[in-house]
Amino acid sequence: MKQTLIFGHQKPDTDSVTSSIVLSYLKNELGENTEPRILGSINRETAFALNYFKVKTPKFLNDVRIQIKDVDYIKGCFLNENDSIYDAYKCMNETSISTIPVVSKDGKYKGAVSMKDIAGKLISGKFDRLHTSYDNLLEALDAKEILRFDDEIEGNIISPSYRSTTFKEQIKIDRESVLITGDRHTIIEYAVNNCASIIILTNNTKMQPEHLEIAKKNKVDIIQTHYNGITTANLVVLSNYIADRIKKDEIICVNENDALFDVLEVANKRKYSNYPILNNNGKCLGLFRLSAADNNTPKKVILVDHNEKEQSVIGLDEAEIVEIVDHHKIGNIGTSMPINFRNMPVGCTETILYCMYKENNVKIPKKIAGLMMSGIISDTLLLTSPTTTELDKIALEEVSKIAEVNYKSYGMKMFKAGSSIAGKTIDEIIYGDFKNFTIDNQKMGIGQISTMNPEELMNKKDEIIKALNNMEKNEDYTVAAFLITDILNEGSYILFNKKSKYYFELALGVNNIEEADFFKGIVSRKKQIVPKLMSYLDK
Repeated sequence: MKQTLIFGHQKPDTDSVTSSIVLSYLKNELGENTEPRILGSINRETAFALNYFKVKTPKFLNDVRIQIKDVDYIKGCFLNENDSIYDAYKCMNETSISTIPVVSKDGKYKGAVSMKDIAGKLISGKFDRLHTSYDNLLEALDAKEILRFDDEIEGNIISPSYRSTTFKEQIKIDRESVLITGDRHTIIEYAVNNCASIIILTNNTKMQPEHLEIAKKNKVDIIQTHYNGITTANLVVLSNYIADRIKKDEIICVNENDALFDVLEVANKRKYSNYPILNNNGKCLGLFRLSAADNNTPKKVILVDHNEKEQSVIGLDEAEIVEIVDHHKIGNIGTSMPINFRNMPVGCTETILYCMYKENNVKIPKKIAGLMMSGIISDTLLLTSPTTTELDKIALEEVSKIAEVNYKSYGMKMFKAGSSIAGKTIDEIIYGDFKNFTIDNQKMGIGQISTMNPEELMNKKDEIIKALNNMEKNEDYTVAAFLITDILNEGSYILFNKKSKYYFELALGVNNIEEADFFKGIVSRKKQIVPKLMSYLDK
């Protein structure tokens, strides 16, 4: 069963991260194969929650583009460096592939061999040298093993064309000699006495018993084939190791993790049809053929806590979205097929998941309850946010009992851990929880941090405001803002770029708003700020 990846938005907060884990657990309990992921570094609040309930941080997900490993490539399509030229020819003939990767004994990529190269070297090359294995000779010659002392055979190929006396006078036989002969027993006797490397007997020739005994004594390898001398000589050449025929520099390899789109761009320039596929350890997995590019399986994904393209993973258009669970407004993500889209007007995605556990009669384990509790506390600001619903309250009460945790005291500890800015840069503060929106081609970006120590952040307000104005200038933001939400006093200090001053005055119904003004009761970016700003930006 293909795995489905579950993840939240690009700037992971406690609700999105815990929801990914909680939904993955539910899906797996229902028999599916899923894995939670994150699209960025988790913040301190989320880290506190995961550590408290001893849950591992999900793995990072860079993108969901179609990769080479998602394509129906030819798996295991390669030759071993100790295979023969004959093996290569058979493989090319059976697969109709003219260029095939070659690997070492441990599967590492060594190069490739092509039908063109083999043909060229067979036509123009010298064939008086053999370097192969005993088994390769047996296979190429359809031969029978008579004597075997060596697994690897190397030497100069000799095929007698003289009379025996002339041959013995002019040809030296030694350990470097590969003799191909028929029933020329005088020459066979000469070869075994001089310790030839191997004797290849053609036309099913049988050795004289006394010659066979000498061969055993001198450890001369013997094989017997039914082919005649000319055919045998040709096939012996084909039994050579393919390793001596491979090329490296001209061949372009691809990694199994490479994006298909990137590989196709390279292929369009280089005009090759086949590409060896390697893993990160250099091991060859098979062969990618351009003709198979359309035969791919997109990654299956489930989105939680968002349904806006701008907030989601790179390459989402190339993935198959099978489900969305969210509590925000419906965004701009489209699908080619109907999917399960669970969208409810509640304060937290975890509240929706609480309902899904109930509907599917799946017991909520203690750790999962703790994560649910953390998400609800975070997104509803301990039930003080105007986004909070009665269902959020019911869910929080129940899951906190399962987790055996006092959610009020736990929430304060979690907020305290999350609101610390010690060691953080201004960008890290602003972008820690930053949401982008596009309205009528105008960009709006709003960051928010909830804290029990707003003074610590207010001391950096001038630096934050400067960064927001730079965003307006360098990244063309109409609205670039940052909310410092005071948890204890249930309100927010609003910082903004110059251009957005006008829109905030309209949205909040105030005259001459000043930087860092405090607005009692405003704690929800999603419900109290974004909709009002969007209504004026859209005009």
